[in-house]
Amino acid sequence: MDGEIERLRRRERELEDRVARLEAQLGDGLRRPESGQRTSAASADLLFTAAEKTRMPQIITDPNLPDNPIVFANRAFQNLCGYDVAEVIGRNCRFLQGPGTDPADVAKVRDAVAARRDVVVEILNYHRDGTPFRNELYVSPVFDPDGHLRYFFASQLDITRFRTTEGVLAESEARYRALFDAVDSGFCIIEMRFDAEDRAVDYRFVEVNPAFAAQTGLRDAAGRWASELVPNLERSWFDTHGEVARTGQPVRFESGSSTMGRWYDVHALRVGQPEQHRVAILFNDITDRRRLEDHLEATAQERTDERDMLWRASRDLFVICGLDGRYRKANAAWTGTLGWDVADVVGARFDAFVHPDDLVVATRAFERVVGGGALDDIDVRFRTREGDYRWISWNAISRGDHFYAAGRDITERRTLEEQLRQSQKLEAVGQLTGGVAHDFNNLLTVIKSSTDLLKRPDLAAERRLRYVGAISDTVDRAAKLTGQLLAFARRQALRPEAFAADRAVAALADMVGTLTGARIRVELDLPDGERRDLNVNADPSQFDAALVNLVVNARDAMDGEGHLRIGLRRAGRIPAVRAHPPQRGDYVAVSVSDTGAGIAPDNLERIFEPFFTTKVVGQGTGLGLSQVFGFAKQSGGEIIVESEVGKGTTFTLYLPRVIAVGAAGPVAEPEALADGHGTCVLVVEDNLDVGAFAQQALSELGYSTVWATDAQKALAEIERIPFRFEVVFSDVMMPGMNGVELAGEIRRRRPDLPVVLTSGYSDVLAAEGTHGFALLRKPYSVADLSRVLRRAVQDARVRRS
Repeated sequence: MDGEIERLRRRERELEDRVARLEAQLGDGLRRPESGQRTSAASADLLFTAAEKTRMPQIITDPNLPDNPIVFANRAFQNLCGYDVAEVIGRNCRFLQGPGTDPADVAKVRDAVAARRDVVVEILNYHRDGTPFRNELYVSPVFDPDGHLRYFFASQLDITRFRTTEGVLAESEARYRALFDAVDSGFCIIEMRFDAEDRAVDYRFVEVNPAFAAQTGLRDAAGRWASELVPNLERSWFDTHGEVARTGQPVRFESGSSTMGRWYDVHALRVGQPEQHRVAILFNDITDRRRLEDHLEATAQERTDERDMLWRASRDLFVICGLDGRYRKANAAWTGTLGWDVADVVGARFDAFVHPDDLVVATRAFERVVGGGALDDIDVRFRTREGDYRWISWNAISRGDHFYAAGRDITERRTLEEQLRQSQKLEAVGQLTGGVAHDFNNLLTVIKSSTDLLKRPDLAAERRLRYVGAISDTVDRAAKLTGQLLAFARRQALRPEAFAADRAVAALADMVGTLTGARIRVELDLPDGERRDLNVNADPSQFDAALVNLVVNARDAMDGEGHLRIGLRRAGRIPAVRAHPPQRGDYVAVSVSDTGAGIAPDNLERIFEPFFTTKVVGQGTGLGLSQVFGFAKQSGGEIIVESEVGKGTTFTLYLPRVIAVGAAGPVAEPEALADGHGTCVLVVEDNLDVGAFAQQALSELGYSTVWATDAQKALAEIERIPFRFEVVFSDVMMPGMNGVELAGEIRRRRPDLPVVLTSGYSDVLAAEGTHGFALLRKPYSVADLSRVLRRAVQDARVRRS
């Protein structure tokens, strides 16, 4: 590009010299032939022929015609302008001009034509398509042999490309200079000096930008040598820049100068001809950044040292475990705590040392961490090298393709906690025993006194009935007391069925008003939109009893005056309570709120203990809340209490929600048996007193009985005389085969033989239920015994018919 520009400039100078010579020859611009001389221009044909043959755009105008029109245009001109010859002939040259044409340039041409002299002018013309071009125009007059002006001869030269190139170069130079001056980075061009051994010994600053001084602190550097500006500059700078100047390989590096007290980020590359040994350098002062990095590096190293020290010195177990479940790294605490060498741990699976009973917990915890969740205080047992197990509490957090975990030995703590629980259990058992003994002694006192009085001779019939009634009432109270104890212990045999909790609460509303009295305002909150969805599967009678207990407890807390609210709603979770985490699910929540005195914080954890009460003697047994607690737990739910002293208390009973089912119809009273019916009953009872009483009572009712003291004897009696018995009446708690197992075996052998079970307490019934067999709870009355047997016999006959 530079060579082409130079050629055009030479051509321009040659043309200017030529014009000057012509002007000198012409003098006033008119060339007149000498006497008897004919010029080459005398022949018009020769002029047009020459103009047509040249490659330079040419036109000829005739000043003797109006407006000096074009009378000839060669092919080169047509190609330059884009016009056909027919569009050009007869028009003045001004049609090539446009809005960008300088009037001063037009005036130069007009003045030369008027003076009939040569002119050279650079003018802006336009192509046929409207695009502009720079036209160097040469105009000369042509005279005939007689000296008369015959034509104007005009040559064209498109110099747009050259002018554009020059402009671009100038613009580029301007941009470079502006960037050079404005950039914040230091920039310089240096010229290397080498010694006889071709070793770089110094360099001179050829050019520097304004930021150079700010980046280096060196003033007036241009034209001066580095050894002059920075004496004792490190040798590495000369070697690096000299290598760039020799090889032409650019480099990017960071280096410091102790002499200058600075660090630089440097980018160096060779410029110009190789023999000039010039290098362009762009650099930035990074001293502050390097100091910060050094500080951060030192801090990171310090923290790494602290972490490594903690890793080695900690008594907690540390591991890094991959998401594939294998340990990648372990600390020495594994040896001190469990006896395993680090080599035994690294590479092992996360569950390799876990107690078999804790594998499920460990696996779930691992899956939680792999899923991105955090792990908090998960306690599992780990095997020691000696084969024992120790409790380890783990915390973990995931990071990328691995997670970090820390485990603390809590064996001693767990042992102490277990000892504390055992102590608390013993204390509760002692309290329970004392409470049961106290209440039962009161009941036995009534029974004993009544029986003593019944033994007196000549006792009036009225008093005899009163004492017998007292005994019967006391037995009912004793049965209620044992029922409450069984409910708390979750050992009662529930009779669960699906029912609408809202209807049950509404049915109790009238009785609640009676229990609380007129001075307590009762509010019932049953959401209409959810009524058909508030179904639970529980023992309805126990549900009613639990609700009554909560209402009575609220009434007593308000001292008979206040506001009682019973609410019902659906709940998606049970909050965390008594060291249990929150439980998600579908529940029906029944809440009983009062505006009473509230419960002291010290008593909140004890209110569900049996016989614990803050009431005065005679106002409660301390078993009401215990019964509610046991019923909730045995029904798969929970009871939660919230209280604030002086403001009131809210008890919330959570029971699992179920889908509504059709309600069962009322149970019909069985038909009475005819006198002397002689229905044969197989009585199975291991207690001699109870067995004898049952046999005697059944005889009084007209039944014939056979008594077996255990299940095996009962099966033998059934096999000995088939179809002898119409019903079997069996206790549940017996040595060997229990009553439920016996009933199942009878059902297998004799599906048509009904079985009625009886029990005052059975962990089998509490855990498994009655398996569909009828149940008569102890203590039972003779009327209840007769009723349940009659119903069993009646149902069996209906099935056979």
